[in-house]
Amino acid sequence: MELRQLSYFVAVAEELHFGRAAERLHIVQSAVSQQIQRLERELGADLFDRSPRRVRLTGAGERLLPEARAVLAAAERARAAVAAPAGLRIGTSTGLGAHLDRVLDAFARRAPGVPVELFSLPAAERLARVAGGRLDAAFVRAVEPVPGVRVRPLWPDPLVAALPATHPLAGRAEIGVEELAGLPLALTERRTNPALVDLVVGACREAGFEPLPGPSTGSLQDTLASIGTRPLWTVVYASHARVLHSPRVAFVPFRAPGLALATGLAVPAHAPSPYLAALLLACDDHEG
Repeated sequence: MELRQLSYFVAVAEELHFGRAAERLHIVQSAVSQQIQRLERELGADLFDRSPRRVRLTGAGERLLPEARAVLAAAERARAAVAAPAGLRIGTSTGLGAHLDRVLDAFARRAPGVPVELFSLPAAERLARVAGGRLDAAFVRAVEPVPGVRVRPLWPDPLVAALPATHPLAGRAEIGVEELAGLPLALTERRTNPALVDLVVGACREAGFEPLPGPSTGSLQDTLASIGTRPLWTVVYASHARVLHSPRVAFVPFRAPGLALATGLAVPAHAPSPYLAALLLACDDHEG
């Protein structure tokens, strides 16, 4: 049994899709399939139920998953113990805006000369890397608990509506969610950001309407470009909207109580980086 095989197994188990796991691992899908098959032969058990429509963990796969994560985490801790960390590795995502700049400035004051490396990754990958010791910390929003990781609450991140600059609502100081019922909603796929999608769709339903489905684009930049040319709306974190410059798109706050997701810092439950304390204090500096 190889660490590589366990790593591939965990990726497929978390994605429940061989193609997405291969993209996450930056390898071809056939390599993932071959290594999983070798692992299954060595263990003498099928780890996945495979069908043309979906992939599911078998009972054996479900039992192996926490053990595989523990082995990978132990291997990362062993590697980290050999050499002192050269700096701080932080997972980030779009939408942090000025929050990230202020935290990094505060960290530089508290730990001068310590290099910081940023990794923009999907939320599941950020958490997996923190659990496995490949990231020292990661900014996350409204995530499910993951073994080996604890999340320290930081600040709420309000959302604003993004809609065409020519729309009658674009000039308003604030709007209610119900006023957007006639516009198609362009959101990321739920598997990419379940907390955000559930919050927005839930707010629409509470306002008395089912959102009209708009196009699903590959990035926020593509979505904003579409909004600039046709009647659509989406949501953007207010901190991010302040640094976006799109003359064809207007960003309008929601009427109180508004929409927001809580941002936290995911950190290892054990063996944290020696620079993590300075980062946590930098987050406190930012909040203050």
